[in-house]
Amino acid sequence: MLSVIIPSYNEEGNVEKTASVVGKLLRENGIDYELVFVNDGSSDRTWELISGLAVSDSRITAVNFSRNFGKESAIFAGLEVAAGEACVLLDCDLQFPPEVIVEMYRIWEQGGVDIVEGRKNSRGKENPLYKMFSLFFYKLIGRSSGLDMQAASDFKLLDRSAVDALNKMPERLTFFRAMSSWIGFNTERVYFDVADREIGESKWSLKSLVRFAVNNITSFTSAPLHIVTVFGVITFIISLILGIDTLYNKFWGNSEAGFPTVIILQLLTSSIIMFSLGIIGYYISKIYEEIKRRPRYIIREIVKKDDLNQGESNGK
Repeated sequence: MLSVIIPSYNEEGNVEKTASVVGKLLRENGIDYELVFVNDGSSDRTWELISGLAVSDSRITAVNFSRNFGKESAIFAGLEVAAGEACVLLDCDLQFPPEVIVEMYRIWEQGGVDIVEGRKNSRGKENPLYKMFSLFFYKLIGRSSGLDMQAASDFKLLDRSAVDALNKMPERLTFFRAMSSWIGFNTERVYFDVADREIGESKWSLKSLVRFAVNNITSFTSAPLHIVTVFGVITFIISLILGIDTLYNKFWGNSEAGFPTVIILQLLTSSIIMFSLGIIGYYISKIYEEIKRRPRYIIREIVKKDDLNQGESNGK
């Protein structure tokens, strides 16, 4: 059985269409499946709709968070609830083409492949600033972690062994795209074009993208901490050059007041120190979040038709 995990946040316009399109596609291709919708604290009718679908269709499971915990938490909640021998992640807006799921499934079905990774041929219609920011982010992640993250996405099919490996990872701060590559299972790639969103708007603002990038960079790599060392070396070199220049002018009688140089040097070193302390402080805050050992998410309820029928039978 294939479990299709669909994180959903304020997607009332897409939920029913997604369930219909994906369900029809998998049935036509003879693939046994379940759809696992995870409501990430939506403020619209998303939960009402997916819970209604779960009540009427035994192949649909509806998971409801107590509040908004973020897409990463929704992904891992879906992985833990899913019962299939393979799981695939799909965005509710259908910008990841559902027909590629069949291609992924056939590759996995042949054996020898644990992860079928979807890579983007194109990013579709996108703000040029977002695109530039995204390319820089993945290049930074790739260089600091040693993983190939260019054109990566959450659109992946994972064998049960890979899913179990991810579920055993204890960290609270997760980055699915990188973690699913880090575990090192046999991987094959398929390529797709990102479709345009038909209903609603993207939930990603520039502020949320920056927060996403900072959280994932600091949770998956220690590269920013090494920047502190680089700044220290640069500052030392600049100080050494200015020191030699000052001593030279002193010995040759060309010494001047030099207040501008001193002020600039103080501003430079102070800025680097404060910036470095900020990076260190951010990592300390992440350590603090991890050691509290709070759950990644809280599930308020799970709705599944089979469980409801069983409960009614037990009641009778």
